Amino acid sequence: MNRKKLVVKIGTSTLIDERNNVDEAYLERLATQIAALREEGWDTVIVTSGAIGCGLERLGIAERPSDIPSLQAAASVGQTVLTSAYARALDVHGILSSLVLLTRRDTADRTAYLHARDTFGRLIDYGVVPVVNENDTVSVEQIRFGDNDTLAALVACLVEADLCVILSDIEGLYDAPPHVSPQAQLIPLVERIDANIMAVAGDAGSTVGSGGMISKIRAARVLMVAGIPLVVCDGRRANVLADVARGQDVGTRFAAHVQPHEITPKKLWLALGDAARGAVVVDAGARDALVRKGSSLLCVGVERVEGRFDANDIVDVKDEAGMVIARGKVGVASDAIVLACGLTREEVEQNRLLANLAEGPIIHRDELVVFE
Repeated sequence: MNRKKLVVKIGTSTLIDERNNVDEAYLERLATQIAALREEGWDTVIVTSGAIGCGLERLGIAERPSDIPSLQAAASVGQTVLTSAYARALDVHGILSSLVLLTRRDTADRTAYLHARDTFGRLIDYGVVPVVNENDTVSVEQIRFGDNDTLAALVACLVEADLCVILSDIEGLYDAPPHVSPQAQLIPLVERIDANIMAVAGDAGSTVGSGGMISKIRAARVLMVAGIPLVVCDGRRANVLADVARGQDVGTRFAAHVQPHEITPKKLWLALGDAARGAVVVDAGARDALVRKGSSLLCVGVERVEGRFDANDIVDVKDEAGMVIARGKVGVASDAIVLACGLTREEVEQNRLLANLAEGPIIHRDELVVFE
C-alpha cells in the first residue's frame, strides 16, 4: 500500500470549550478517525492550537492578559495539558504521539528547517503521530502575530503531505462575512486566489486564538503552488476528518495546481520559513515577466518600495493593485532600490552608485516563489 500523508490543524475554538478546557470527548472522536484513516493508508500529523487558552484556565486567569511573560507562562502550562490530552486519546487506539515545538527562528534557518524535515520523516516511519505547535513559551513574535494556519502549511510542505485540513469554527470560506450577511454563501471550491478571494476574508474572530480566514487563504496560496490541496471546514462536523480524506465535498477546498510551479524545498522555505521584511511593488511589465515568462525580478520593473530591508532579507512582491504575487530573497538593500525607482536601465548603468543594479536581478528566479 502506498501510504499518504495528512496534516490536520485544529483551531483553538474547535479544541477548547467555553471554560478553556480541552474537550476530551472531541479528541476521542478525532483519534478514532485518525485510527480509521491509518488503516486506509493515511499517516497523520497534527498541528494544534490552544496552549495559551489551556494554560490560562489552569492558572485561574479569566481574561487573556496583554503582557508577554503572562502569555508565555500560560503557554508553558497549557502545552503540558495539551500534550497529555492528545497522548491519552491516541493511546486508546495503540497510537504513539510525540511533541514537536517550532518557532520562526527554527524555520528561518535553512539548516534547522532541513533537520526538522528529517525528524518528521523518521517519526512517521516509526508510526508516530507528531503533535506540532508553535513554541509560544520563547517566541514573542508567535504570540503577537503568529497563527497556526501558517505553521500547518509549513509542516505540510516539510512532510510533502498529500492533503492539509484546517478544522475551524466555520464551515469554510464564504462570499461575505456570514456573521454580517445572512445571505452569505459557502464557496465550495477555490482554484485561484485573486483579489476577490482575498477581499472576502475577515479578521480573526476568536478571543483565545489568532489567525482568521485571511491567514488560511495565505496558507492555501503557498500550498496550491506546492501541489498540496487544502480543505477548510467545520471541525465539529461529525466524522469530518475522515470524510475529507475520503474525498467527500466538505467545507472549502483550495485545489492544488495540476502541475506545481518549479517549487523546491528551498523555495518552500523562502515562502513560509520566515516573515517578510518589506515589499517591492512592480509594474505591469514586471508582473507579466514574473508570472508568465518565468523571469527574475529586475530593478527597472520596481515602482516603489514598502518598508526597509537589507540584502538577503525575505520580501513580498506586489503588483500595482497591492496583490502579493511572489516572495523571495532580495539581493539588494531597500535604500538602493528606492534610488533606482523610475530610472531606465541606461540611467541605472550610468549612475556610479547604482550601476551594479543594472548587471543582474534584485531577486533571482532561483530564490523567488511566484504564487500565480
